[in-house]
Amino acid sequence: MGPIERLAQLATPLLNIPMIRRVRRNHGLEHATIHLLAQRKRGLKMAGRSDNRGFYLYGGDLTTAEVETAVTDALAKMRGGQHDLAIHPNCGTNLLTTGTLATLAAMAGLAGAEDNAEKRLERFPTILLMVIGSLIIAPGLGMAFQRHFTTLGDPGELTVEEIRRSDVQSPFGGSMVVHRVDTANG
Repeated sequence: MGPIERLAQLATPLLNIPMIRRVRRNHGLEHATIHLLAQRKRGLKMAGRSDNRGFYLYGGDLTTAEVETAVTDALAKMRGGQHDLAIHPNCGTNLLTTGTLATLAAMAGLAGAEDNAEKRLERFPTILLMVIGSLIIAPGLGMAFQRHFTTLGDPGELTVEEIRRSDVQSPFGGSMVVHRVDTANG
């Protein structure tokens, strides 16, 4: 058992608080839905955001029927044991993990350099190697955080209540399709 799994075991009471468990299940279903939509619609550009009542899908210019089919299929596949659909390489968890590790590497490399520009410049190669190292390990670490903390591949009794589409005006011009997927019993 790795350190992330051990940490998740320690955090189990927190991760199983009903509201947190619902967010994790919704997050997993959001990812599974995006996986299926991406398989069905080549070049799909979409983002999602989950909460304890469901999730949003941003972009994709999809019909509500397409989203409904993907959500239903994703839920069935997850119930059938395809729990890895809950993990997605483009998840914000991975972005946060990468940013955090790169920032910590840079800060560690600059520790003690104070306000001395020459010392900071001398450390550039070391800091660069430290940041590159963090970028190499971050994807695997981010996926592990998803698997054990931010998503849940087992949907349990999760049900889909309603799916709504809206076209939201962008402050930069144009509009974006947004689907809201409401869930219950997670």
